[in-house]
Amino acid sequence: MTPTSTTSTQAKGTSTTTVRGLKPRQLTMMGLGGAIGAGLFLGSGKGVAAAGPAILISYIVAGALVILIMWMIGELSAVNPASGAFSTHAETAFGPVAGYTVGWLYWIQLAVVVAAEAGGAAAILTGVLKAAPAGTTIPPTWLLAAIFMAVLTAVNMFAVAKYGEFEFWFAFIKVAVILAFLLVGALLLLGILNGNSPGLTNFTDFAPKGIAGIGAGLLIVIFAFGGTEIVAIAAGETKNPEKSVATAIRTVAWRICVFYVGSVFIIVAVLTPEAANTPEGPFAALLNVARMPAAGTVMALVAVFALLSALNANIYGASRMLHSLASRRHAPAYLKNTATNSVPRAAVLWTVAFGFIAAMLEAIFPGKVLDNLLAIVGSTIIVIWASIAASQIKLRRARDLGTTPSTAPTTYRMPLFPYLSYATVGILVLIIIVSMIDSGTRTQLLLTFAATAIIALAGVAVTRRDTKTSARQKENA
Repeated sequence: MTPTSTTSTQAKGTSTTTVRGLKPRQLTMMGLGGAIGAGLFLGSGKGVAAAGPAILISYIVAGALVILIMWMIGELSAVNPASGAFSTHAETAFGPVAGYTVGWLYWIQLAVVVAAEAGGAAAILTGVLKAAPAGTTIPPTWLLAAIFMAVLTAVNMFAVAKYGEFEFWFAFIKVAVILAFLLVGALLLLGILNGNSPGLTNFTDFAPKGIAGIGAGLLIVIFAFGGTEIVAIAAGETKNPEKSVATAIRTVAWRICVFYVGSVFIIVAVLTPEAANTPEGPFAALLNVARMPAAGTVMALVAVFALLSALNANIYGASRMLHSLASRRHAPAYLKNTATNSVPRAAVLWTVAFGFIAAMLEAIFPGKVLDNLLAIVGSTIIVIWASIAASQIKLRRARDLGTTPSTAPTTYRMPLFPYLSYATVGILVLIIIVSMIDSGTRTQLLLTFAATAIIALAGVAVTRRDTKTSARQKENA
């Protein structure tokens, strides 16, 4: 597979290429920006409500899994740094139907996540504005969501170098605030802030809903960790991707685990499951408990900022995946076209369209759209991660046996292959089994598997069409 930066044209004056304009530091921050969003600032509260303090088990398991998946992504992307990322790798390993299925499933997931993050940011900001002085005009939630979508759509029309710098500082500020939150939480637990440490009394009833609660929490947590994959997608537009991806993988994996596990430990130690699941999010709720209401408001605004940063990164990731699908004849051909600044603008517009539709739905069904959106994509990431694991195992074996052209040494290799690779598959299977115990997560998984099957059937039809078209072209030639 040729990387997306290779020069090609569809028609005179029409470019279909992207360029390697991202810097390594931008790639790292994009990985953090894509993963730290709705899942942490909103989903963590829902996870605590689902499992109680035992949600920490869910986070530790998911954290270990995300490190393993990131290692796999690092190896695959070092060999083939393409914007199609794991979709391209699945196609290389298992054929065009696999590439079609993984690519479209991921794009649908991100399109929904983008809408959920815009709605979540709007909901939090609305809650903050309600505490403003009387007479303050409060825009409806749906309008704020639409405004957020419009602004970040414009940002994604910038050349990738300018976009990368914008997202770098977007994510940098968010990371700094999370570190400040961890510090405040530690001071609170030690009793230094207000002299009244809550201790660890909340851990007395560690798993109020048993294994079913942990299973329900796992899907919420895995959704939270979703977004790290953007590193692989952005590799196709990064300078010196072989070295940059390896550096970004090492940095992003452990930082995300520290941020998530550390933040959630503080949340479950201070807040009851009911108190953690608030519209403003558990971060603001915790600072209010610390008798820092002004800081709680500030944290709520930071949550808005963080959601918008993740939204920005996910628009990028989804649009590049769609561009790659079109380049491989898995999507309408015009979606692979790029503007003079090498941005696939049609793919960007397709990606954000659902976000605007969701904003309109929020106007019709206020307060009911966000939860349903999050439920739709809660388990799709399991299928994506399973495809990454399967592709890494097959392609690594092929390289080691010399049965693939990609036999050159890479700058990044999965440690302890094949043992950790099979351990990754085992963890994914275990998560599916545990999630099947709870009726709600079981339904979510089954719906995801059904959607995957439908997309795969569409992929079979498209592949057959392309095969027939190619055969006719050869006959005419």
